[in-house]
Amino acid sequence: MTSIDGNTLVARSLKEQGVDTMFGIVGFPVFALAAAAQREGIRFIGMRNEQAASYAAGAVGYLTGRPGACLTVSGPGVIHGLAGLANAQENCWPMILIGGASNSYQEGMGAFQEAPQVELARPYTKYSARPDCAQRIPFYVEQAVARSISGRPGATYLDLPDDFLNREIDEEGILFPPRCADPSRPQAAPVDVQRAIEVLRGAERPLVIIGKGAAYSRAESEVRAFIEATQLPFLSSPMGKGVVPDEDPLSVAPARGLALQDADVVLLLGARLNWIMHYGLPPRFAADVKTIQVDIEEEEIGRNVPAEVGLVGDIRAVVTQLNEALHARPHRFPADAPWRAALGEKVAENRDFVHGMMQDDTVPMGYYRVLREIQEQAPEGTIIQAEGALTMDISRSVLMHDSPRLRLDAGSFGTMGVGLAQAIAAAAVHPDKKVICLEGDSAFGFSGMEVETACRYQLPIVFVIVNNNGIGGGFDALPDDRFQAPPSAYTIEAGYEKMIEGFGGRGYQVRTPGDFSTALEKALHDSMPSIINVLIDPRARAKPQKHAWLTQ
Repeated sequence: MTSIDGNTLVARSLKEQGVDTMFGIVGFPVFALAAAAQREGIRFIGMRNEQAASYAAGAVGYLTGRPGACLTVSGPGVIHGLAGLANAQENCWPMILIGGASNSYQEGMGAFQEAPQVELARPYTKYSARPDCAQRIPFYVEQAVARSISGRPGATYLDLPDDFLNREIDEEGILFPPRCADPSRPQAAPVDVQRAIEVLRGAERPLVIIGKGAAYSRAESEVRAFIEATQLPFLSSPMGKGVVPDEDPLSVAPARGLALQDADVVLLLGARLNWIMHYGLPPRFAADVKTIQVDIEEEEIGRNVPAEVGLVGDIRAVVTQLNEALHARPHRFPADAPWRAALGEKVAENRDFVHGMMQDDTVPMGYYRVLREIQEQAPEGTIIQAEGALTMDISRSVLMHDSPRLRLDAGSFGTMGVGLAQAIAAAAVHPDKKVICLEGDSAFGFSGMEVETACRYQLPIVFVIVNNNGIGGGFDALPDDRFQAPPSAYTIEAGYEKMIEGFGGRGYQVRTPGDFSTALEKALHDSMPSIINVLIDPRARAKPQKHAWLTQ
């Protein structure tokens, strides 16, 4: 009789279901599970905090289409991991959180780190379960992976008691389900496709909004063909950037305000009318705007604003249907349309304004000058992670992408602290690409110790900290009585770059454009991670908004 222990059973099941990368922190009762994962060919990356590990697992799901795994100890470890679970669920990214648990026969006795983990995870997942016996672990793993990628992707949780993990089981009695298939690509109803085309034909001021759902669906070829065929103006959500190149002549991102406010028909491709899009409501949108929504989730259709047409299906499949309908009966938005001229005028005006700020060599620097240097030096295909209120927001309008899935940020949940973890995930998944992690000093502080993780695994990430000494608006000095300091203030000109040097990385502190340019060039060619601590003008701000409600 050949036996197998529960740890190996979990690891082998994960590997057979296409889970290749696991992040976590080992401890009771998952020491042996991490080791088993490595033996089965799963890459295990030991992090410094379960929150960061869970954020990294979600990023892997977005970048690869197959869930990344996060492994935590019981009780507090699982609770820390809930942060990334919620982030993945809200962003519609597949991931699986695996929580160790005390012995099943000790439930309710006050066992070490005992917690109602399945119930805690349930609000933030598509599937949350504990196997009913060790022999059935492969079934539950297959279910967790399959649920995470099917339909609207999301997060799942598996609860694994210590006695299940360490039990020896006769292999003859174990059934390993086959690898769950890649998700299907359902099409929309043909009548809805035709109706959508007719609504677009009648539009005087059409706009296409490309969301990260289109990037996740790998729909870039189809969406580019659609934009080329129709010549419709488009703008991309932050993580939808690159599905169609940001610098395509039809991109109206610099005229985002005008485009949204005056459009009479809006086609949403994997973008949701949530807070990022001001819910599709006035004054951001016209009160009588017609929306055409393409979404994998039927319940999303008509959310906040009744949809003129709802196309329920996979973005890639549905846009293929739209392209086929256009091939049979072409539609091309006129080059001389007044709407195109109005958008072009606003694009030129705003682009010139931003260009002027990017050329400003004043010391201390502002955000735009820092971002210009990154835009000019970053190699083709660089993955940019951006977080921090102003840092993230401004970078969206300055850093251009010509391919999808090259930008990661706080996403739909607006989660601060994801940055270093997402950068580590990107470097692990794409060792052939350069990764720049662009952080505000506040954002960096959430998980700054993860630079040790990057150094330990020799991931040559360039961490650029845009340091204004505080949250949002910065400060030049702190009062003598530090307890009277503003709640949003941080240590003035903190030497963040010094911490990475203790782990074998390189640290730079810079103030001038020339020094930043030199440091960035060195860091991009280094085989080890680097921190560039950029001391900017604490009063630096984004381009002023025309209306106060635009920042709400």
